[in-house]
Amino acid sequence: MTQTTTSPPQVPPADLLAGEKALHFPLGTTLPELGQALEVAEGVWWIRMALPFALDHINLWLLADAEETPTGLRHGWTVVDCGVTNPGTQEAWRQVMAGPMKGLPILRVVVTHMHPDHMGLAHWLCAEFNAPLWMSATEYQAALLASTGGSNFGGLSTQRFFADHGWNDTADQQQIKDRVSYYAKMVPAVPEAYHRLMHGRELQIGGRTWRCISGWGHSPEHMALHCAAANVLISGDMVLPKISTNVSVYAQEPEANALSLFMQSLHHFDPLPADTLVLPSHGRPFVGLHTRTAQLLKHHEDRLDEVLEACSVQAGSAHDMLKVIFKRPLDFHQTTFAIGESVAHLHALWFDGKMSRVKDAQGVWRFKTLR
Repeated sequence: MTQTTTSPPQVPPADLLAGEKALHFPLGTTLPELGQALEVAEGVWWIRMALPFALDHINLWLLADAEETPTGLRHGWTVVDCGVTNPGTQEAWRQVMAGPMKGLPILRVVVTHMHPDHMGLAHWLCAEFNAPLWMSATEYQAALLASTGGSNFGGLSTQRFFADHGWNDTADQQQIKDRVSYYAKMVPAVPEAYHRLMHGRELQIGGRTWRCISGWGHSPEHMALHCAAANVLISGDMVLPKISTNVSVYAQEPEANALSLFMQSLHHFDPLPADTLVLPSHGRPFVGLHTRTAQLLKHHEDRLDEVLEACSVQAGSAHDMLKVIFKRPLDFHQTTFAIGESVAHLHALWFDGKMSRVKDAQGVWRFKTLR
C-alpha cells in the first residue's frame, strides 16, 4: 500500500483551546448498549465494555473477516482488544457472540497493547475459538512478564521507585508495596504463542488492508491500525478525544524518556487524511485527528512550561509537581498513574538539558531548572 506523505495541517490556535468542541462526532452521543454493537463503517462494529475504574469503559472493535479453508470460505470476525478478565466482561462477550457476532467465530484476536483493559480476556477469546493472537513483540513480552509476576505495577520495586521521587506517605507506601497482583488479577494468563505486529506491517482483514502504526510512551510498542479503503483509524490509547493519554515512567525502566517518545509518536499520524474516522479506546468515535494530536502536543508543552517555571526557584520532586501538572484532587489509584506521568515530564526536560537532577539527603530525586 502506498501512503501519501503530507505536511501536518495547520490548526488554528482557537481550535487548540476548544477541546472536544473542535472535533466532529458523527454518531453524536449514541453509544452501543452492553452486549450490543454499532456499525461505524462498513464491516467495522463498535462494542463497549465496562471497566472497574474511574475510567469506566473501553471500546472494542469487531471487523468482519473471512479465511480460506479446505472446505471453502469461513466467515467470522477479527477482534481488536478484549476487556479485563472478570465475570461481567465475559458475560457481555457472550451476549455479543450470541447477538451482533451472529454466531460466527472469532478468527483472530488483535491487541493494541498490554494494558489490562486491552489484554485481559485475550487468553479466553483465543482459547474459545482456537484463534491466534496478534500484537507487537514488546507488548507480548511485557504482558507475559506482568501476568506471571516477573514485573508488575506494584510491589517493592514500585514502592522504592515512587519513594525515590518523593511519594513517602507511610500508608500509601505500604499499599503500593502490597499491590503485587494488580496486573495478574485482570490478566491471569497470556496465550502461549502470538503473531508479531510491527510498524508498517499490513494485515488483510475482510478483503481490506490495515496498516500498523506504532506508538511509544503510553506503553512499550503500541499498535494502532489504519485502513485507507475505509478511511478508519483504530487509535487504541494513543489518541483519545477527551482525556490525555497517560504517559508514565515505571520502575522497570526508571530513566525512560516516555513523554518525548509519545510526542514523537503522535507525528506518525500526520500523513493520514484529515477526515479520517478515529476509533479510540475510550470516548466516542470522532473526526479531527490532526486537531486532536495538535491539542495533545500543546497540552504537554504547556505542562512542561509550568514545570520549568515551578522548578526555577526551588528544586522539586515528581511528587511536588503533581499539583502543578494536575489541577484536580487525585485519589490513591489516580496518583499511582499521575506520579509516573510527573516523572515523565521532568525526565523530558532533564534529557533535553533544561533541568539538572540531584538526589537529596533523603534519597529523593530533585530537579532544578537551568537558566
